[in-house]
Amino acid sequence: MTKQCAAPDFSAEEVFSQAAPPPLRASDAREAAADFVAGLNPAPSARAVQNLVLLSSELVTNAIRYAGGVTALSFGADQRALHVRVVDPSPTQPQCRAPDLTGRTGGFGWPMVLRLASNVTVHRHGSRGKTILATLTR
Repeated sequence: MTKQCAAPDFSAEEVFSQAAPPPLRASDAREAAADFVAGLNPAPSARAVQNLVLLSSELVTNAIRYAGGVTALSFGADQRALHVRVVDPSPTQPQCRAPDLTGRTGGFGWPMVLRLASNVTVHRHGSRGKTILATLTR
């Protein structure tokens, strides 16, 4: 599901993996995240693994639901942190909105991403979309 390769956005000290092809479903993202962390040595904490899987799932779900799909999904790790990067074709910034407690329209994902990650950055690529990078403590 994932292929190991070099990426200019990750430092030389990091391990990097890109899902190939980009995920079509959140379950694909969860599987790619689990595959990535399974190959790390030393292994991250169980909590960090769960959080990376959840962050990946939420970011991919949001990209599919609101941004026209996922262009790329990649993961990185160094001694202190885990990273998930999702690229989508929409230049629109993610928005916090009131959660729908009936479960019909969501509203929980982006606030959850912001709470779980130690850092989240959104890089717009003009009209060609954006990259969201979420980092969490290993």
